[in-house]
Amino acid sequence: MNAGQHTRQEINSQPEVWADALAVFEAQESRFSDLIAAAEPDRVVVTGCGSTYYLSLTAARLLRGAGIDARAHPASELLLFPETIYLKGRKYALITVSRSGATTETLRAAAAFKSRIGAPVITVTCDSGSPLALEADLAFAIDSAGEKSVAQTRSFSSMCVVLQQMAAVLAGRERASSARLPAQCRQLLDSFGDLAETLGGDQGIERFFFLGSDALYGIACESMLKMKEMSLSYSEAFHTLEFRHGPMSMAAENALVVGLISALSARQELQVLREMRRMGAGTLSVASLATDSPRHIALPADLPVWNAPVLHLPVLQLLAYHRALHNGQNPDRPHNLSAVISLEDL
Repeated sequence: MNAGQHTRQEINSQPEVWADALAVFEAQESRFSDLIAAAEPDRVVVTGCGSTYYLSLTAARLLRGAGIDARAHPASELLLFPETIYLKGRKYALITVSRSGATTETLRAAAAFKSRIGAPVITVTCDSGSPLALEADLAFAIDSAGEKSVAQTRSFSSMCVVLQQMAAVLAGRERASSARLPAQCRQLLDSFGDLAETLGGDQGIERFFFLGSDALYGIACESMLKMKEMSLSYSEAFHTLEFRHGPMSMAAENALVVGLISALSARQELQVLREMRRMGAGTLSVASLATDSPRHIALPADLPVWNAPVLHLPVLQLLAYHRALHNGQNPDRPHNLSAVISLEDL
């Protein structure tokens, strides 16, 4: 078996799997709306572990953009420190995000929420037969997004597609743009795959920094994690303007600073990339508008901001994949990792 063959296939299959994710959401959209309307939560908590915690960060920001008071917390924090998260007098709903639906912390956190709060649990997962899916009040299960690889790629992005739709429904937004996501994903993979391979094999790059703001911060964190998991490369994520407050001291000729650019704050974020280039670092921009970065991944210009986060990710997954091969790593089986984390002493 060739190293990374599963990861490459899973990255390239995302357009088809995103179409499945949209169908899964549409099949239960009315149930979702009815459940939220009946619960009348004044705060939604979104939780996961590892990659899905980063996805929770993005989901919470999208929900807040829809006018929902939403907060993201790692599942372990919900389990170990509930008194600092669930405040008296508040009405809650919980959204759990888990590829396997079997991660110990998330399962225990969901059970504790049911016992302590007694409010609805909504799950987004890639296994309809998992404990988390079976015990939830409502489960969005994208079974076709399951993976043979340990590192999440299509599972993360397909669950992100569903969470973007959730936020849009709660905001009363028109969602016709969502139907274009699969084709737009394919276009990005086809158009920028060579750039990802070139940068992944660039021996002059020793450090990767991923910058993102608002809902894109969670995507930046996931991009950082993919680079670390797959390739064992030095990789960090920061809020875009926060990078200027100390971390930019590491922006040098051996660094690539990747800016996930929001259309809402593009002027300020592109200025950060310019500053990093003046310090000697290389830059890569991912944006739906034109930039002056020497390397640029052009996203569709007509996509609404709320529907854009997921499209920042596929080419960056390819970047991590190619870096892993360049480093002699097998992206299908990252060092010291397993697909499901079980902690029996919880």
